Amino acid sequence: MSFLRIFIPLLFNLYSLLILARVLLSWVNISPYHPVVTFIYEVTEPVLRPLRNTIPPIGMLDISPIAALILLQILESIIMSILIA
Repeated sequence: MSFLRIFIPLLFNLYSLLILARVLLSWVNISPYHPVVTFIYEVTEPVLRPLRNTIPPIGMLDISPIAALILLQILESIIMSILIA
């Protein structure tokens, strides 16, 4: 059980970092065919695409990564509270 208490926050933090990396990559002109960029896009797209389809952009600003980070924090809290109880 203590393994899960360490592993789950680590997993959520890693995924949050991947989402932040994707946001930073959108600001920089890097080839989308680079293996690291491709990996980040493939891993984060399953979460961001449904949010992007649900939440309209504000002007030219896509707020789906912000929503994803908030939802990840909520989900992590719920899972950790279930594990602790």
